[in-house]
Amino acid sequence: MVTPSTLFTKLWDAHRIVRFSDGDDLIAVDRLLLHERTGGVALRSILNKGHTVFDTNRVFAIMDHIVSFLPGRGENEARSPGGDLFIRETRSLAKELDINLIDTNSREQGIVHVIAPELGIVAPSLSLVCPDSHTCSLGALGALAWGIGSSKAEHVLVTSALRVQKPKQMLIRFAGKLCAGSSAKDIALFLIAEYGAKAGQNFAVEYSGRLIDAMSIEERLTLCNLATEFGAFTAIIAPDQKTIAYIKDKPFAPNNDCLDEYQELKSDDDATFDKVIDVNAEKILPHVSWGTSPEDSIPIDGSVPSNASNEALKYMDIRIGQPIRSLDIQGAFIGSCTNGRLSDLQSAAKILKGRRVARSVTAVCVPGSQKVKRDAEALGIDQIFKSSGFEWGDPGCAMCFYAGGETFPPFTRVVSSTNRNFEGRQGPKVRTHLASPAIVASSAIAGRICSPDDLQCKE
Repeated sequence: MVTPSTLFTKLWDAHRIVRFSDGDDLIAVDRLLLHERTGGVALRSILNKGHTVFDTNRVFAIMDHIVSFLPGRGENEARSPGGDLFIRETRSLAKELDINLIDTNSREQGIVHVIAPELGIVAPSLSLVCPDSHTCSLGALGALAWGIGSSKAEHVLVTSALRVQKPKQMLIRFAGKLCAGSSAKDIALFLIAEYGAKAGQNFAVEYSGRLIDAMSIEERLTLCNLATEFGAFTAIIAPDQKTIAYIKDKPFAPNNDCLDEYQELKSDDDATFDKVIDVNAEKILPHVSWGTSPEDSIPIDGSVPSNASNEALKYMDIRIGQPIRSLDIQGAFIGSCTNGRLSDLQSAAKILKGRRVARSVTAVCVPGSQKVKRDAEALGIDQIFKSSGFEWGDPGCAMCFYAGGETFPPFTRVVSSTNRNFEGRQGPKVRTHLASPAIVASSAIAGRICSPDDLQCKE
């Protein structure tokens, strides 16, 4: 009799090369993604040690983390002081070693976790790693994907395998429908706020339920993206017809003849998880973060809680009991691997159309990839953003994290569609409030944190 198994275990077992006596496993890695911030360093390191790349076809070097987001960046490729050295090193070594290079101004360029799905670099059943914690995003397509450190990237380059301890498994099941105005971003912020930023520690999280089934692939990518802020090893969603339709005919995707087999990749009905969380989706309201961790999030109708730490209150310049809606803002950012896809820009554009950003607000939008940028411009979305007063940038991680160079001034209060609100994340002393693109857009118009409904009421 076959023991019922989870989707994660099926993929893990399929990639296990050997099990060690200490409980670790050697896992075969199908694809390795590198970015220019650490990729060149890893490539140079293996060459200095006399090693070669095990399989160059499995490795993708992508320019995204520190590329300039200024329009028409041309030769001014880096947004951080000295960043051009990282870009040139990664480019040079990628060409020398003949690995897949997606360069700064390639038509395919963009944030690694945005273009990997676009190009079919990630697909159901594949194992994939990258020196970036948000690699868990890619589990949205039914892949075994997780973030690693730079030294482990060197090991994968040379061996196409990695020694890893299998994590425990958590199932998060959703019942009911989301209330109006809530999004995948709100689901993630709700989970992190409700259960804590460490609740998923040492777990692989599977999301399931009719709510997940109804989600678009881009919404699933957003939800899985924030699993790392939940503390999780990774996240995963079983592939379905939407997944198959999404990856079909993409340049690096597996042969179309085997796509139907992916629908068999799912957890068995009687599979056992180490922990199960059941969530009533109807309780998930639009959320905004108030503090310096994603778990410091509340519904937009809420107030700063009484258990807020003095450190967070001081850094964010807020007080206990203060309504989140009362806060004036000076900055707004839409983009990142969390919310920089076409559907994210469309949701913001609906709110921005015919309106103007408040004079007190510096607003920036950076599409997640060249494809997203082209598609948005073909729909006239760029003109809506520009007419409203948003800057329209070239693809990259941009203002998701500070790497030196252009950012918001110190003490600026920013509403951002990104994934982290740690102290200094978007620049020295910058105060970041995480929210969905719709809330970022409406807040930029109002000059204070608010929901799209607030704008309707005011008009």
